[in-house]
Amino acid sequence: MSQALDHVFAALADPTRRSILAMLLEDDMAVTDVAEPFEMSLAAISKHLTILTKAGLISQEKRGRVKWCKLEPNAMKDASVWMQAFGQFEPVNLEAFEKFLETELGDDHGS
Repeated sequence: MSQALDHVFAALADPTRRSILAMLLEDDMAVTDVAEPFEMSLAAISKHLTILTKAGLISQEKRGRVKWCKLEPNAMKDASVWMQAFGQFEPVNLEAFEKFLETELGDDHGS
């Protein structure tokens, strides 16, 4: 699972790929339609789509002569579960942590 998460987070690290995913939230799209709003070549968009596909975030399928992209609804589930694990911790209270350290280490730590 760790390698799969690495691929998902690496794919999500790029703003162009995040934009593509946001576009695909609306509906399936032809590759040429995905490329339209971006100022880059179709080849560059294809590379982004390949990364998203390898990460399992989208699927691509040929319908006639047109290649379509589809968001995979469960693709981010593992990443989401992983991130939610961090939500169960309280934010660090630095003042309380400092006081704890002073108590534990004594006052001779240079302050």
